[in-house]
Amino acid sequence: TDKIGENMSAMTAEAKGVFIIAVTPFPPDGRIDMESCDRMVDFYLDVGATGLTVLGMMGEAPKLTGEESQEVVARILKRVDGRVPVVVGVSAPGFAQIDTLTRAVMELGTAGVMVAPPGSLRTDDQIVNYYQQVAEVLGDVPFVLQDFPLVTGVQIAPKVIARIVNELPTCVCLKHEDWPGLEKISALRADGMLERPLSILCGNGGLFLPEEMGRGADGAMTGFAYPEMMVQVVDLCSRGETGRAQDIFDAYLPLARFEQQPGLGLAIRKYTLAKRGIIAHDAQRRPGVALSETTRAEVDRLIARQEKRLKELN
Repeated sequence: TDKIGENMSAMTAEAKGVFIIAVTPFPPDGRIDMESCDRMVDFYLDVGATGLTVLGMMGEAPKLTGEESQEVVARILKRVDGRVPVVVGVSAPGFAQIDTLTRAVMELGTAGVMVAPPGSLRTDDQIVNYYQQVAEVLGDVPFVLQDFPLVTGVQIAPKVIARIVNELPTCVCLKHEDWPGLEKISALRADGMLERPLSILCGNGGLFLPEEMGRGADGAMTGFAYPEMMVQVVDLCSRGETGRAQDIFDAYLPLARFEQQPGLGLAIRKYTLAKRGIIAHDAQRRPGVALSETTRAEVDRLIARQEKRLKELN
């Protein structure tokens, strides 16, 4: 049965909470570790994820074949079993690839897809035109606009995001990952900017999450080796308990900061997830980065300090 446009758990502009960016587990030989995928999904749901995002930039998506991408999505969807919506990153150089992967994953029961702009876009009109074409290719499929200029090199001003959202009803969510980007959230939430609801879920490893929530974000769509921090912070901020949210955030901040190192972040995240027993190995598929023993010791020290600080808080 063609499920496109008929998914009961479709991504909507009301999405809130934490959509955790899933890593892709590999053993040292580079195969996909499906058992670790299952364990990872169970963990993410146990800590309170309201959704999952698969094949994002930190999911090593470009290192997977098209067939492997579909296998990973199918395995994760089976384990999730409809409990939360799953978004799949389908960014690619050409629309044929975007279309093919989108149709495959929507057929499996995905809630929506995420599309980042190609680095060739320079002007406002080029960016709007690109997403108009994306919407045409996707049809009824809801999509997340990934705004990550530090990686894509594409600067999307708030007025341009507003044009896209106001013109394209299938753009239901902004993955906000500009840095600095707090003023962008305020601009989008200003009266008269958006003509309809838009979910704003933030990235950058949760590094600015309390401030982003204060500016009007709906939650996070990012990864961190301790996603329970993001779940707690979003929940507390949503209930107005900003002081407690900041205290929780501060306990995890040294490790979150350490994990944000360009080029090393995924290796640190996978090392920590493996240390926690969530995935079996911290391996990345080649090309990847291996952590030195010194870096691993630094992570261990930060985790120990974090545990001590949390005990003091509780």
